[in-house]
Amino acid sequence: MQVSAPARRLADDLTALRKQQADLEKSVPTTMVMQELPHPRDAFMLVRGQYDKKGDKVQARVPASLPPLSPHDPTNRLGLARWLVSPEQPLTARVIVNRYWQMLFGTGLVKTSEDFGSQGEPPSHPELLDWLAVEFMSPGTAPGDRAPATWNVKALIKQIVMSATYRQASSAPAARFAADPENRLLGRGARLRLPAEFIRDQALAASGLLDRRIGGPSVSPYQPVGLWEELMSRADGKNWTAQTYVQSHGPDLYRRTMYTFWKRTSPPPTLTTFDAPDRETCTVRRARTNTPLQALVLLNDPTYVEASRKLAERVMTEAGPEAAPRIDLAFRLVLARRPTAVELGLLQTAFTDEWNAFRQRPEAAEQLLRVGESPRNARLDVAELAAWSTIAGIILNLDETVTRN
Repeated sequence: MQVSAPARRLADDLTALRKQQADLEKSVPTTMVMQELPHPRDAFMLVRGQYDKKGDKVQARVPASLPPLSPHDPTNRLGLARWLVSPEQPLTARVIVNRYWQMLFGTGLVKTSEDFGSQGEPPSHPELLDWLAVEFMSPGTAPGDRAPATWNVKALIKQIVMSATYRQASSAPAARFAADPENRLLGRGARLRLPAEFIRDQALAASGLLDRRIGGPSVSPYQPVGLWEELMSRADGKNWTAQTYVQSHGPDLYRRTMYTFWKRTSPPPTLTTFDAPDRETCTVRRARTNTPLQALVLLNDPTYVEASRKLAERVMTEAGPEAAPRIDLAFRLVLARRPTAVELGLLQTAFTDEWNAFRQRPEAAEQLLRVGESPRNARLDVAELAAWSTIAGIILNLDETVTRN
């Protein structure tokens, strides 16, 4: 096929201009906006669900058992949104309060947090649920106090965690456990394994690695090689979105877990090991398990091995040269308490054994300290740092570390 030179140049110019136009359009942030029709379409009950068998005509309304829509609001999505957060309609606030109570205590005041309807359980403390919901919507203030913002999640959580109920110890006499095994009467503190995201963020925070920036795009932390690629259904899968895993680098490796990129067909394996839901369906109540695989993750996953090294560097540089103060600082950073005499003695013995072992095998120490992208402190002795990294890994792997106790 013959094409004249002038026509080819014009075609190339047109292609270049179209690419410039596309790049310019992509550089402008966009958002989808929904607009109501000037005259809403008629809606009908469908006989036996068949689209061509219309029954009675229906109007946009809310359930009759709940307060009605305000006569001043339109009967559309805007009116529904205002109704959802209206002080006269307490269901939304009750559901939100119950979700946060479940997060902090393991079980909501309404145990069936996924079902607030007639098939769900009644609240164990109905008056408390009502009071928290009202406070959440419009908190009371003392005379002369500045009125706080309504629907304030931070204030709600502060209110709960500062209560005497939350601050109880989880230990209790055997008779109390027998009488209330699920702690529905709140006679003792809650004891539950932390959610997957909390466990990772806690290790990063204690080690000093956590990147506390707020907002921004998703990131891709450490993950075993080849997981996404195994699921590619096409030979040219690399040419499509989210088919090849590209690990992040630098500070992005240590962002809060809420910023982790999530592929539903291949969720982050570290998080699923700790029962993070796969997001195929909405999950209101997570399962909580205690498996050997979780301990293997805490001892071997690059995130936790690297966090152990950085925690070791932190105690070596901040707690002086003696072993006891270093172990004490590690306990306070991770467990918010000091070690007992027995714990201190065991870890001091373990450190001595590990230090001797790494001095005899310096290549093993070097291999351990190479895990993770963060640079190690070159001023610290290799064998000693590797030994303290092992001790830090033991502390990060304690049952008490991953348990709200």
